[in-house]
Amino acid sequence: MYIELAQQQFDKIKNNPDAVILGIESSCDETAAAVVRGGRIMLSNVIASQIEIHKRFGGVVPEVASRNHTLALPDIIDEALKQANVSASDLSAVAVTYGAGLIGALLVGVAAAKSYAYAINKPLIAVNHIEAHVSANYISHPDLKPPFCALVASGGHTLLLNATDYNKYAMLGGTLDDALGEAFDKVARVLGLPYPGGPNVEKLAHEGSANIRLYKHPKGVREDLSLSYSGLKTAVVNYVNTLRQKGEKIPVADICASFTSESLSLLAKTASEAMKRTGYSRLVLAGGVASNGDLRRLLCAEGEKNGFTVSFPPHVLCTDNAAMVASRAYFMAQDGLGLADLSLNAKSHIPFEEKIL
Repeated sequence: MYIELAQQQFDKIKNNPDAVILGIESSCDETAAAVVRGGRIMLSNVIASQIEIHKRFGGVVPEVASRNHTLALPDIIDEALKQANVSASDLSAVAVTYGAGLIGALLVGVAAAKSYAYAINKPLIAVNHIEAHVSANYISHPDLKPPFCALVASGGHTLLLNATDYNKYAMLGGTLDDALGEAFDKVARVLGLPYPGGPNVEKLAHEGSANIRLYKHPKGVREDLSLSYSGLKTAVVNYVNTLRQKGEKIPVADICASFTSESLSLLAKTASEAMKRTGYSRLVLAGGVASNGDLRRLLCAEGEKNGFTVSFPPHVLCTDNAAMVASRAYFMAQDGLGLADLSLNAKSHIPFEEKIL
């Protein structure tokens, strides 16, 4: 009975500019819920960060993250509805990130979303975390429409996408190993910087000089637009270990500046090459690393030089949030995609081409 009713309500979302969707996000260490109308108007966006909890461990501990999601999520959902000034009956659907991410953390959000959707007799929409990050730009840029290129840079993903339509993405290129955010965090750990590593590396980079050549040979844009950060990360590790063995001082700020320069400049040039190949006029930046000011400046400089514009969300919509999940769900529903039943399960990894039909 539930799925039949859910299907009927799901069908009504299509072409309804006032459809109100509750989004739930718990893929890593942010517990989040948000309410979005029509895929673009954010009515609320509530986030409970676990940064202070995980600082003592130097990184995210999956079991700790899961337990804290369980404790926080009921109140976060209530607060999102309260701030949006809507009730459960006003919702058109409930959307949830089902992957990719930490499996235990995802399970908490998926279980909560299934229970809530069933309790209020609303459709459940399963959302891909990567695609959700791109959709954050639909909230911050109401004029944004496909086609465009999207650069998703986060702790778990670094990839270039060809967005030919709201629900049609094709891979243009991406990292072969470490994601950029992961590399930033690992470099921070080697240098003894506190968690979260990425923002601390960015901060110190502005205090240093990019005068260390980490790669022995300059790296150029690859024909297949692929990227690799494990080698650069290892170069930092080797450089630091060599200095320590010699008993020499570690120039932390200069290492941060050099790593930032080499990692981001190649990414910006690769993204620019993707723009040339597609012929698009707009590049969309998304993901946690989209908060990095140096990356934004480099991409904008490439855009000015090569005739394309760069769009990115505000910082609060770059990191994991539920508004992007609700937005993504709305555009999926326009094409009849994403409706899930109560058998929905979390997935730590999702092949990018996979869709929930």
